[in-house]
Amino acid sequence: MATLLLALAVVCTGLYAGFMLVFLTGVMPALARLTDAEFVTTMRRINEYVPRAVFLTVFLGAVAFPAAALLVPVDGRTDMQKWLLLAGLVCAVLNHAVTLGGNIPLNNALASAPAGDPAAVRAAFEDRWNGFHRARTVLVTIAFGLLTAAAVL
Repeated sequence: MATLLLALAVVCTGLYAGFMLVFLTGVMPALARLTDAEFVTTMRRINEYVPRAVFLTVFLGAVAFPAAALLVPVDGRTDMQKWLLLAGLVCAVLNHAVTLGGNIPLNNALASAPAGDPAAVRAAFEDRWNGFHRARTVLVTIAFGLLTAAAVL
C-alpha cells in the first residue's frame, strides 16, 4: 500500500509541476502579448475552466498522497526516505498555501472586476499573479524532486 501511495504522490505531484511549468513558460508569456481586453477575457475563461475534476484530483492528490504515504507504516523505510517524503509534503503544502492565499484571491478579484478599464484590471492582476505563480511552480517542482528521490532510494 505504501509503495502505491508513494507512486501516486510522485505521479500527481509530477503532473501538477508540469502543469505549473507549462503555464509559467508557455501560457503566461503567450498571454503577455495580448491586448489588455484580450488578456482579461482570456484569464477569466482559463480561471473558469481549469478548476474541474481532473485538475482538482491532481491538485488535491499532490498533498493527499504524500501525506498518506508518510502516515502508512513501512518496514524498511529509511530515515532519509522519511525526511524526503516529509520535505516533499511540506513543499506541496506551501505550494497550496500560495495558491489559496495568493493566486485564487487574485483570480476572484479578476472575475469580479468591472469590465470598463481592462488596462487597470490587468495592472492589478498580472504581475502579482505571475509572482505567486513563480513561487508555487518552484515549490511544487521541488516537491516532485523530493518525492521522486524518496521513491528511488
